Order: sequence, then C-alpha cells, then structure tokens
Amino acid sequence: MQQIDFYMVDAFTETTFGGNAAAVCPLTEWLPDETLLAMARQHNQSETAFFIHTDDGFELRWFTTQGEINLCGHATLATAHVIFESLSYPEATIHFTTRFVGPLTVTRNGDWLTLDFPATSSEPVEPPQLLLDCLGISGYQEVRLGRTYTVVLENQQQVEAVRPDIQLMLKLNQKVCITAPAEIEGYDFVSRFFSPAAAITEDPVTGSTHTMLIPYWAQRLGKTQMLARQVSSRGGDIRCQLVGDRVLMSGQAVTYLVGKVLLRRPAAQPNV
Repeated sequence: MQQIDFYMVDAFTETTFGGNAAAVCPLTEWLPDETLLAMARQHNQSETAFFIHTDDGFELRWFTTQGEINLCGHATLATAHVIFESLSYPEATIHFTTRFVGPLTVTRNGDWLTLDFPATSSEPVEPPQLLLDCLGISGYQEVRLGRTYTVVLENQQQVEAVRPDIQLMLKLNQKVCITAPAEIEGYDFVSRFFSPAAAITEDPVTGSTHTMLIPYWAQRLGKTQMLARQVSSRGGDIRCQLVGDRVLMSGQAVTYLVGKVLLRRPAAQPNV
C-alpha cells in the first residue's frame, strides 16, 4: 500500500471556510496520469495540485475532476502554503516548473503569499445571445474574450444579482466571468466566475481569471495596484499588481485538513 500526504487548504482567505479550497498532494515521483485523475475525482475538489521536489525547485501540476488543466491560481497558492508551513521550506521564494505556462514563483511576506503569473489579454467581442441568456441579462457595458468570456457590468449589485442558468451554460461550452467596479470601501473591482463544463458551477476565488482581469482593470482605472474581491458565497480577496507582462496576485491561506491517501494496488492475478 502506498501512502501519500494529503492537505486541504482554503486559499485567498484568512479564515477557515472562506476562499477556495484545494487539495494538495506532495509526491516523490510522478504517478500515472490516470492515477492522478482518479485521485482528483476522489477528492472531489475544484482542483487538486500535485508536486514533486526537484534540484531546481518544484514541478507542479493541477487536475480537476475532468482532467489536467493548464493553470490554477488558488491551488498554486495552496501548494505554496503547504511547502512553507508544513514542509518548513526555508527560502522566501518558491520556484515552480509547469507544463503549460512555464516557470511560476510564489514569494512569502508575512502571512501573505504572492503569485507571479503571466498576464493574459482579452479583446472586445460581440457576445453570442446564448451567453446573455445563460446569465439572464440584456444589458452590459462590455464583453471581452480571452481565457474566458468576461462580461463587464455597471456595478457590483448587478454582479451579485446574476443567477446563471448552469444547464444552458453547458451548451455555451465556455468559461464565464462577470465583473464590475467595486462598491466596497477600499476595493477596486469585483467578480464572479462560472465553469460548469469543468464541473465547477461557481468557483469561489479564481486566480487564473485574474490574470486577465488585472490588465483590463489596470488600464480602465489607470492604476497598477488594486484590491479585488470575488463575491461568491465563500468570497475571497486578492491584492493585484500589474508589472509589465506579469501579474502579481497576493493572498492568504489556511490549512483545513491534513491526512494520508492510501493507494492499494490490485492484487496480482494467479497464473492459470
């Protein structure tokens, strides 16, 4: 029987039951992809992060219950939290190697961890009617397309009021973000994020989408440092900064669960 350490971490929050939960599993070597996917399905979280320690830092991969994905912010934050807090990593910066987006770093400053991710662009588009029908809206300020559809609404109240038709959104076959200027004192913008095709009805806090939101709001607001709030039911805060073609996203994290995964291999069949 193989034993693997298991952590569940709430990311982009300073309290348990806030932010976005991720499962994190340190490995000594990569297991077959089908095993990693089976583990992610068993954990039944939006993402499970797997990592191994290398001479140059750490290799990092992310899986949903549907398969491997190319980028995940909150699970990266959760992984860094495990490495710093549970594995007693002595340096201030963790260097990750990833398969799809190249090198990523996470730097610790007190209780805050800062992700250094590539910024992603978006362009204005004419929205398909299906997108508006999914969100149950007719009015909007702007619709953009990049990593996801991003629908810009007039105010925070409109963002909070959206009740999407998830079954209809499955037909759209695209991730959807809605955003607006914040009405909370001290915050710059708010957002919500939906990805039913990846078995995520509404994601509590989505770092990867902020790689696109940060450049947009930086240009619109004329500032490079911002504070964002994802106004899901759990909610979460992200300190945002645009630095050239990179985005810095800072958040806190809390360990919820520590345990062991026990992998029992099928018994060898006797020769007949």
